[in-house]
Amino acid sequence: MPTPRKLPKTASVALPSENGKLHAPSACRNVGAIVDALTPLAPSRGKALEIASGTGEHMVRFAAAFPALSWQPTDIEPARLNSIAAWCDEAGLTNVNPPVILDATVAGWAEGFGGQNLIFLSNLLHLISPEEANTIIAESAKALAPGGLLVIYGPFLRGDDFASEADRQFDESLRAEASEIGYKSFESIQELQSKAGLVALAPIAMPSSNLLLVAKHAPRGSKN
Repeated sequence: MPTPRKLPKTASVALPSENGKLHAPSACRNVGAIVDALTPLAPSRGKALEIASGTGEHMVRFAAAFPALSWQPTDIEPARLNSIAAWCDEAGLTNVNPPVILDATVAGWAEGFGGQNLIFLSNLLHLISPEEANTIIAESAKALAPGGLLVIYGPFLRGDDFASEADRQFDESLRAEASEIGYKSFESIQELQSKAGLVALAPIAMPSSNLLLVAKHAPRGSKN
């Protein structure tokens, strides 16, 4: 079983709620905008994988917004798996599979999660090393079905520049606790997507200076 990652104190935290649920205030703030951005992109049917589902608050909104997709939530921490299940049970969702343990920073996981039409990841790349980010993207590319989408939400550099002073300060606080983590440029992530055989689409601007990075698994010979 993977060892839960010790996140810096400055990273977003989950607060206890009732009936085994956890609550992440940041998840509630950003999920509406993410659903709006995903609406024209999400496949009409098929399999969807969420990497690092956290508390499960994103998952219940995604599953309700895209009911024709069969969702697979994952996380590295058992307590968060319990929270995901509690949120989904309370919502009465029928298109969500039981959450499972997944450390997507370890190579080889794609073998057990193949044929995904959509893979979603939120607010993780700035909390891991460049090498781990590369592994997530490379394995996601292997797990995608032809035409499938890898969608990554979070804060990113624009070249070498921060989008805001708050981002700069947050990055400094992260690197002070773990020098190998911190903000990555969206261009470097798109390079990793291309290296993995994906086609990177134009970044989508999101609230609070965040970006939605979308890449498509284009079958060989496809023009898209």
